This record gives sequence, C-alpha cells and structure tokens, in this order.
Amino acid sequence: MDQPVVVRDVSTLASWYSDWAGLKVAVLGIGVTGFSVADTLLELGADVVVVSSTGTGERVDLLGVIGGRLVVEPDATVLPSELVDFDPDLVVVSPGYRPDHVILEWARASGIPIWGDIELAWRVRDKVEPAAEWIVVTGTNGKTTTTQLAAHLLAHAGRRTAAVGNIGIPVLDAVRRPEGFDVLVVELSSFQLHWMPRSGPGAVHPLASVCLNIADDHLDWHGSREAYAAAKGTVYENTRVACVYNLADATTMHLVEEAEVEEGCRAVGFGLGAPGPSDLGVVDGLVIDRAFHDDRHHFAVELATLDELRAVGLGSPHMAANVVAAAALVRAAGVTADDVHDGLASFRVDHHRTESVAFAADILWVDDSKATNPHAASASLSSFPSVVWLVGGLLKGVDVGPLVAAHSSRLRAAVVIGRDRAGVVAAFARHAPDVPLFEVDEAETGRVMPEAVRLAAAVAQAGDVVLLAPAAASMDQFTDYADRGASFANAVRDHLGGAGDDHDPTPLGGTPGA
Repeated sequence: MDQPVVVRDVSTLASWYSDWAGLKVAVLGIGVTGFSVADTLLELGADVVVVSSTGTGERVDLLGVIGGRLVVEPDATVLPSELVDFDPDLVVVSPGYRPDHVILEWARASGIPIWGDIELAWRVRDKVEPAAEWIVVTGTNGKTTTTQLAAHLLAHAGRRTAAVGNIGIPVLDAVRRPEGFDVLVVELSSFQLHWMPRSGPGAVHPLASVCLNIADDHLDWHGSREAYAAAKGTVYENTRVACVYNLADATTMHLVEEAEVEEGCRAVGFGLGAPGPSDLGVVDGLVIDRAFHDDRHHFAVELATLDELRAVGLGSPHMAANVVAAAALVRAAGVTADDVHDGLASFRVDHHRTESVAFAADILWVDDSKATNPHAASASLSSFPSVVWLVGGLLKGVDVGPLVAAHSSRLRAAVVIGRDRAGVVAAFARHAPDVPLFEVDEAETGRVMPEAVRLAAAVAQAGDVVLLAPAAASMDQFTDYADRGASFANAVRDHLGGAGDDHDPTPLGGTPGA
C-alpha cells in the first residue's frame, strides 16, 4: 500500500528557530534576491532547488558550494519536469516573476504556498535578538532617496540601521548579520508588495510606513492601475505608529484609509505646503513638523531650511518632498528635531538622481537616469525652464503622451533613445509636433549615448539643461539605470573633452533651435 503523502504546514514557520529542517523549497530566480533566499533557507536546513533561466554565473557556482541544486528553465512557458519531481512544500519567488508565470500557476493549482522574499525575511527576523524595527517605503517615484535619507538620519541619531530591500541589499542579508540592527529601512517595489500577505504570521508589522506617490507604472506586470495601486497600498497594512501619506496625492490618503492598522497608529501627511496639526510641511522656506511634538495644535518644530537643503542637493521640489517624508518616518521612530537637522547637513544624493555631470558653454548636463517612469521624469523636468530632453527605453506599457504634453513648453528639443522608440515618437507627433525631435537608431549599447550626446549638443543653447530623464526602464539596451547613467556621463565627458562635431542634424518635426 502506498504511504500517505506528508504535507508540511509552512504557516507555522514564524521564527528563525522554527523547524525548517528538510523543508523542500523551490526558489525562483538566482539574482541577488533569489540567491539570498536560497542561502538563508540552506542555512536553516531546508532542501533547496533554485530555478533559473541560466546555468552559468558566479551565483550558480556558489549555489552548489553551499548545498543547493539548480534547475535550468530555458523556456519560461514550460513547467520543468525536475521541479514537478521535486514536489516542493513551498515556493519562494523573486520579485520580477509575473503572477501568471507557468511555475506559479502550477503552484497555485497544486496548493503549494507562494511566498516572496519579504515574507520570508519577516518570519526569520528574530535570528538576532532583539529583532530590528522595520520602516517601509514605497511609491512610484523617490523610494530610494527617501529610504537612504531615513537610514542616514537614523544612523546620525545613533541607531544601528541599514537601507535594504529594493534598494539593492536583500533584507535577508541584513536580518542574518550577527551584530544585528536597531532599525531596517526597507524599500519595497510593487512586485515585492504584490507577494506580501496582509495578515497571518508572514505579514509585516512596520513601525512606520509611507507610499510617496502613485502614478502609472509597471501596468504590463500588474495588469491595471487599480492592481498596481492596491499592491502599493499593502505597505500600510499593520503599521503600528505612523502611516505617512502625500498631501498632494489623494490616492495615498485613500490607501491609508483602506488599510488595517494597529490600534493607536496615526495618519501623518507630508507635503511642500503649510502643514496641518498632524502633518509635516514647508512654511516661509522652513521645513516644519506639526505632528510629532506635544503642542502640535499651536506650535511647529523647525527641522531645516530650504536653503540648507539646496546646499546638499535636496532643494528641488521632488527632493524636498522626499526630505519631508523621510523626516516624518524618523520622527515616528523618535529621532529628535536637532538630529534631523544635523543629519540632513551631511547627506549626499545618490548617483543618477538629478546629478550634475558637467557645465560648459553655459549648458548644464544632468543625469537623472533613475527617472524610470513618467512620474519621476515629470518631477525632473519641472526643475528646469529650458531642456534638451533625452527620453526613451522600455516603457512597460505606460503612455508617455501626457508627460510630453505637460512639458512641451519647456523643451528646446528631444532626443529619443531605446529600442522601443515608436511610442515616444508617436506621443510627440500627437502632443508636441513643433518640438524638434531626434532618434538614436543605434543597436549597439556602446554607441547609444555618444550619439545621443552628439545630437543634444548640436541643438542645445546657452542656458539650457541637457537632461537624461528617460521616463522608461533601461533593460532594453543597458544593464540597469546606473549603467545607463554612467554611459551618459562618460559620453558627455568624452564629448566636452574632444574637438566636438559640427554636423548640424535635421530633426524629426522641426529645426534646431526652433
């Protein structure tokens, strides 16, 4: 007689010190996140198979050393037979896997639980006692800067802290560090939030949370803007002290209203206008707090001046908004106003975020390669009155038409890059037909930015800003946004250091300088 199949109840695995031994886990993806998941589970004693589209690379080699096994999935539409034979108790998915992936559909049909890396990290966060508090950050634009700001301010105040998650450092690497942390500031993408449960032992209970803003992004992945917004709203679930929302973005307020939070949690607004008694904002050039002090109905606490923010590269409207949001998060964690003020003075903006590359012939060259969606690009464009705009890449199902229409009056010209240029060119034809438009028709990555810079230099005039703010992802032609930004910066320096090119290009739909 066949022996009955023993099914492990993974819902009981709510601690590093639970019984993970022998648990059969399939990990999807062997990128930075997937490897951290596999490494953690193997340390816990689980039996781990990693599914990857590639069978080579440093992490693949390391996987065998630490005791994991690899299943290569050359065709993402075909369920690997080795995975079916493995018969996992649990699937842990890397953030980029779409919900309709064949393995995930098979897991759901088979009743196999699916976790994301954040759920696993929350369950095992108590490896080092006491477990760190979590502050969680999401939004269409500004996540990384706000995460870095909050972590910097906490560190300045003497807290052992780290900026982790979608920022590039897996949360699981942080929770396993033997020295431990007081606070983790966790940047969460909409992909990670999609896989996070809202209740149960795997649901995150952060000290404070923020959704900075909501604009169309990753609609091809989520399927609709409603699904995208719903995923972002998960950030507020179970928050204990403060749900921070954007006073200028009603959607974020509605997400707070819909969230199930812990008793006593407050809704705290942030913005660039005069704040109410539970908000942080700006009055007469001062960043002030009317939320986290005893007499907030009658007085405000000064945190910084806008002049001080400009001195450290945080003076543009979208950067200042990130500062106010980060200040709200750390004030919720008990950081003093003085520590916020002094910490801001020593902060430096990350590369590829509205970063000045060069200034020559009264033309400023700016790298905002991290503007990977229209919302981020709009914030960047709004900072400058006259722009030669480098735009394009992987659009992710988003229409850039409204962005083009909103900023056409400030555009000297536009240079369209990326393999998916047709949507951008069509948007200019509809909404800004008089703006001079150039296309970079280069297939080799190494030639894209030199040609884009050459075209931009030929049309830019004194007082202009040549701005790389692509409003699109980079993976069509570059490794990531940092690679794209570095390529732009190198091309600018090469161009300015050489003799230049006097060729006068003919734009699509206009003439240089029109």
